[in-house]
Amino acid sequence: MGTRQVLNQANMQSPVWMRISNGHPPTTTQTLSKQRGLLSALSFSGASRDGHARAAATFPPLAAASVCARVQFDGLHQSVSALFSYATRALTNEFQLRARPDEKRQRVLLALIVHGRHHAYRASFPNDARWHHVCVTWRKSDGSWAVYVDGKKGDGAEGSEPNRDMHGNGIFILGQDQDSFGGNFTEPFVGNITDVNVWDVTLNNEQVRRLEVCSRPVEPKPFLGWHELNLTLHEVTEVPEVIPCPGLLKQEPQKQEDCRILDSWAQGVPQYSTSPCSHTLPFICKTSKDRYMKKKEMEESLTAHPSPFMQHLSQHGVTTNDVLGKPGADRSWSSVSNLLNISERYLRESREQLESRDFPSLVQILSQAAELPSADNRSHVTAHTLSRNFIGLADALISQENANKWHAIREVVSGPMAVVQTIDRMVTNLSPLLLEDADSAQFHFNNIRLQVQQKSVSESSAGSEFCSANLTNHSELDCISVPPQSIQELYNNGFQKVTVLSTWYNSLTPLMNTEENVTTFPVITDSSVKYMGTVLGSSVISSAVMGNGQLISLGVQYTLRHRSKNTSGMHYNPVCAFWDFSLMPEDGGGWSTEGCEIISSAQDSTSCYCNHTTNFALLLQIYDVQRSQENEKGLQILSFIGCGVSLCGLIFTFILFVAVGVPKSDRTTVHKNLIAALAIAQLLLIFSYWASANQELCLLVTALLHLFFLSSFCWMLVEGLLLWSKVVSVNISEDRRMRFYYALGWGLPVLIVAITLTVSLNKYKAEQHCWLNTESDIIWAFVGPVLFVLAVNTVVLCRVVVVTVSSARRRAKMLAPSSVSKPHTLDLTWAATRPVLILLPVLGLTWLCGILVHLSVVLAYLFIILNAFQGLYIFLVYAVYNSEVQNAIKRVQEKRKALSFTNCSQPISFLPSQKTPGASWVDSLQTSSSPESSSTSHVTNSTSSSLIFKNESFGNDSLVSFSFKPAAGNQVVQLMAFKPSGKPCLTFSCLGLTVM
Repeated sequence: MGTRQVLNQANMQSPVWMRISNGHPPTTTQTLSKQRGLLSALSFSGASRDGHARAAATFPPLAAASVCARVQFDGLHQSVSALFSYATRALTNEFQLRARPDEKRQRVLLALIVHGRHHAYRASFPNDARWHHVCVTWRKSDGSWAVYVDGKKGDGAEGSEPNRDMHGNGIFILGQDQDSFGGNFTEPFVGNITDVNVWDVTLNNEQVRRLEVCSRPVEPKPFLGWHELNLTLHEVTEVPEVIPCPGLLKQEPQKQEDCRILDSWAQGVPQYSTSPCSHTLPFICKTSKDRYMKKKEMEESLTAHPSPFMQHLSQHGVTTNDVLGKPGADRSWSSVSNLLNISERYLRESREQLESRDFPSLVQILSQAAELPSADNRSHVTAHTLSRNFIGLADALISQENANKWHAIREVVSGPMAVVQTIDRMVTNLSPLLLEDADSAQFHFNNIRLQVQQKSVSESSAGSEFCSANLTNHSELDCISVPPQSIQELYNNGFQKVTVLSTWYNSLTPLMNTEENVTTFPVITDSSVKYMGTVLGSSVISSAVMGNGQLISLGVQYTLRHRSKNTSGMHYNPVCAFWDFSLMPEDGGGWSTEGCEIISSAQDSTSCYCNHTTNFALLLQIYDVQRSQENEKGLQILSFIGCGVSLCGLIFTFILFVAVGVPKSDRTTVHKNLIAALAIAQLLLIFSYWASANQELCLLVTALLHLFFLSSFCWMLVEGLLLWSKVVSVNISEDRRMRFYYALGWGLPVLIVAITLTVSLNKYKAEQHCWLNTESDIIWAFVGPVLFVLAVNTVVLCRVVVVTVSSARRRAKMLAPSSVSKPHTLDLTWAATRPVLILLPVLGLTWLCGILVHLSVVLAYLFIILNAFQGLYIFLVYAVYNSEVQNAIKRVQEKRKALSFTNCSQPISFLPSQKTPGASWVDSLQTSSSPESSSTSHVTNSTSSSLIFKNESFGNDSLVSFSFKPAAGNQVVQLMAFKPSGKPCLTFSCLGLTVM
């Protein structure tokens, strides 16, 4: 439905206000306690790398230049970007401002390019996604340049630039650099930009400061203003923005501003004009259909079947139109004051309970009273009486007894904060009359305490503090204060007196459905707690400062009481917040944490600092404690010990595999790779606790942990596939199989980590730990592959158990009598248990416990024990009780023992054994086994075994023979060595030693 149809249906013939860029109607007072300006901004999204705004303006040669803008940098953008660039045909980098995020310092660094010379990144502002004012200046005469951030000089120098004019006829572009004249964009800006102005002079410090605080006008005027750039947008969106102007403390008196109105229609064309913004005119607002229908239904119900409250008003001559503020209602001071007085007296004296449908009418009455002007002909007593009735009515509305009624009308009235908003407006309007004959005025009710105080400002002024007793315990106070430095700032800006408005609300907690108005996210993200939700956890306290009839935004500190942080298995984490009426307009606003931070926090109270004045509170984020601090510390200590022991076990296992010469095979190769990947992962895990203090190092450790733990699981998968190939015959050569295993064990993890880092570098790491971000989908880049490996290896293990049990059953049938069943059962049980015990850690199946750690602290300890000591288990299985390693160690020992008795400076031989004194070396040679068979001869039951080595340095006839024969009293070891001549030179007999 169009505007004209709406006006015709409402029979509206008078002018109406026109919608401004953000849709707020003009008003005679500011409803927020902080200064804001309404500007059209350019939004540069990260969806396109070509987004830019080009100015269709002609630039003459410049002997000086200044460019100022307001910038909102996207905190997730981590690349170098150009805020603006001015390129000419002679030099593309003629004048440019570049930005580079510093993730470690959480700041955005700025660097200026003049005449192609790139200066250092020194000036900066916090990377907090807020609006910041940036100015750059340059002058030809002395080659000076400067960069200003938020009104302060951040960098600059003199005499450092070439003494020439800036070339004219260039191209000025916002949001991109220009590697070529007007194109080749490579460094896009991501965020919002507004209020860009260009001067052909150099601005000084005072002029920049006045611009930063929105003080207008600034002389000289820019030769290209924000609305004179005639920007052509390419993949850039124009959006309305509310720009904060901190420090808007003192301005010269300005003539009354005019606002745009719709006068009439001429031949279907709207006719516009202007009118003073202080005038009262109707306007059209937009709301949801459900809200409108609910409100209409409630109003019709009150008209057809008046509630006891509405009946009481009608007895005093008040109509429904007067209550609801419809066209034709009497909005004069006397009428509204009388309506307020009747309503307050009824709520105070009547025993009748209010109905939920009365609440919208009462809020409308408060809204009408809040807009009453501070007329000169009204006395202090009249204003004081109206204010008392106003606060008394508001106090009754926000009583805890009315919690159910507020919830019932949630679709019509935007909650109890609508009452708070009317109190803010009323006190702001009537404060001059309230302080006409006194320096302060106070109003005390059960749920509201309000104080209006006039304070003289001097160089030595102390801060202003307002406290209110907590009704549950009068010894505990909720306080808010304006720090002394803020008061001194007022004095430095020429103020002699200011008005401080302070209000305390005690009963809003049960009236508000906090979850629907919260924009904060969980602060604690570790696995020891589970986030349950956020609630309003304290009273609401507000502060506003007025000077020269204007609201002034200053930093404030406040301390509020809340429930104990730790009670009965629950943890309550306080968050400093304020109510922003513009955050969720349809719901009347929402809680925001912008500009607020915790100063200190005790068990049942928290102190905060916020850089502006408004309505403050503490939100409590509720966490279900999964593990106590003692258990958490115990798990951490156990992890350190386990990782250390595991790392040592893995290192020793790898050294044994390499040093003792375990025969090469695909199985030992896979073991070595698994051990290497696990060892590096365990080492990185230990180091990650110290790396968390450095963001860059922590990101590197996170990526390496991701890589090597993934690689560990991939090699566990290879272990399973290799085991499957032994159980199920697979026709594939060992060389081809190992190439596939290497690609799976190392190549696949590298690919997964590279893709994850490329796609989401900014969301890759957790905030407080050197590990993947568990609050986003990034964690699935690890969990997904792990679950796949565990699923495959579970199938492999089941297959191995089935084959092992079948083999044991066949063996039992062949060896045991059919009547003996008990040994057969024990054999089958052991046959099924043994591979499970051996293969569970090797195949990584103990990580299945990690899925269930949140259910019980016992499972958490079990998970730590099973996996932190995985390296020790591998050491025992692969090294200590591995027959291949044992055989290799014995061969090394025997070789060393043999070499220790050998001296080949002369031909050597051994005497015959004691049992065969006549045996010659020929006999010994004839009984010798081949080198292949000798490698396992020590485990057989033969009575004689020997080992022959061919010494090719002696020629084809040179042999070395080791012979091991049992003797009656001792064991004789025979060693024979020959030179080419074939003559023996030396014989040792052990353990009886003979030298010849």
